[in-house]
Amino acid sequence: MVNRELSWLSFNHRVLQEAQDPEVPLVERLRFLGIFSNNLDEFFRVRVATIRRLQAFSAKKAKLIGGLSPDQVQDAIQKEVVRQKNLFGEIYSEIIDRLREHNIFMVTETELSETQEKFVVEYYREKVAPFLVPIMLKSVPEFPYLRDKSIYLAVKLSITNPDVTKQYALVEVPSGLTDRFVVLPGEGDKKFIMFLDDVIRFNMDKIFGLFEYDKLEAYTIKITRDAEIDIDDDVSKGFYEKMKKGIKQRKKGQPVRFLYGVT
Repeated sequence: MVNRELSWLSFNHRVLQEAQDPEVPLVERLRFLGIFSNNLDEFFRVRVATIRRLQAFSAKKAKLIGGLSPDQVQDAIQKEVVRQKNLFGEIYSEIIDRLREHNIFMVTETELSETQEKFVVEYYREKVAPFLVPIMLKSVPEFPYLRDKSIYLAVKLSITNPDVTKQYALVEVPSGLTDRFVVLPGEGDKKFIMFLDDVIRFNMDKIFGLFEYDKLEAYTIKITRDAEIDIDDDVSKGFYEKMKKGIKQRKKGQPVRFLYGVT
């Protein structure tokens, strides 16, 4: 028998194959990549979280379906997820190349024309800046709580002057409050699209202009948390009350995955 977690990953790989199929329209291929990522997020929130709990349950770990221990399942999951994420990257790059053939370009903050730069500054000022609350890490007593499903920019401010201490900050990307993709002014038949993360990166000097630095780095990060529901065993409470409390606690579950981007 095949372990159910590994079987589920095989199912999600089938979704990835739809994104890989050159016969599928490009927009649909991008949607399949989104479905794959959302599926994987939920897989870590529930199934991987359960495996991690089983790993910590006892020193004498029982075998799971498929004859594997929780440790073995965790190792197999890690290898398969890495393989699928590498394939995801290859497919995404191929789709981006195909989009260029149709005059649709994904650009970063370093690839903007003068007109696009002005647009990005104005877009940031009107639609993004009001939702940003940067947190300087040295000014808080403990590391801030990172919410599940939220995207953050981890920021490092540094300067060549050895007498000035490096500064670190967090900026939550307000992707739930504004569009994650920003359509930029076109050039002739060419259309340009930019991630919201990169819009914020381009305007970092407006966020941290008061600080002394000559180098600024910002990396996209994301936390996935344990979303299993714990039911209180207090017999004095009703089932509805227990479920309500369990659902609230889901938002504060232990981290099970940390994603980060590199530049």
